[in-house]
Amino acid sequence: MNQQRFDSLLHHHIVMTFIQKGHAPTNEELAQKLAASLDEVESGLVRLGTSHGIVLHPGRCELWVVHPFSSSPTHTWVQAATSGWWAPCMWCALGIAALIKGELTIHTRIGAEKEPVQIDVVDGVPEQAGLFVHFADPPRKAWDNVHHFCARVLPFRSPEDVADWAKRHRLPLGEVMPITLLGELARRWYSHHADADWEKWTPAQALEIFQSIGLVSDFWNLDTSAKHY
Repeated sequence: MNQQRFDSLLHHHIVMTFIQKGHAPTNEELAQKLAASLDEVESGLVRLGTSHGIVLHPGRCELWVVHPFSSSPTHTWVQAATSGWWAPCMWCALGIAALIKGELTIHTRIGAEKEPVQIDVVDGVPEQAGLFVHFADPPRKAWDNVHHFCARVLPFRSPEDVADWAKRHRLPLGEVMPITLLGELARRWYSHHADADWEKWTPAQALEIFQSIGLVSDFWNLDTSAKHY
């Protein structure tokens, strides 16, 4: 098996474990799934981490975040009939809905503050169409600190509320989109993340996805000459 095929299958088994069990697999469980050695699995995890396909815990080869799933508790919970998952952000929460399909409910808070909100999603389409989602920083800066980037992709009642929130918390005012548009982005971005032949989007492919749904401002521009998004 070549390296790319191994890494694709490794990612596939990680995502499927999250979907089926609600948590990350251990490295030993992955080795068993792939009939591989622990060293081979950990080398694959390091490669996936380097290419931003996964996020490992600092200082150890252990899964932390595999977008759209988080192994740590977050402010966003996605509930299915009998299962549930933590998501790093609203983009990821709708990404989980794109993967799982059916009827789900996202539990989070407006601006990550005091007001709870439930967002019903059917086959990846959010039903509360009047909500908005704010991106504080452009996606090209996501991997400068992906946890801080994700933590600020939040729902709001109106674009005007975002401006007040950003000023109050001394955070950047980036771009605001209707939650229905974010749902479309999540479906295009995440629908195939569980596939056995998954490969990380290249910057050019990511830019094409943004542009295909009308995200064409400089905020969404990417360096297509870069090796990884």
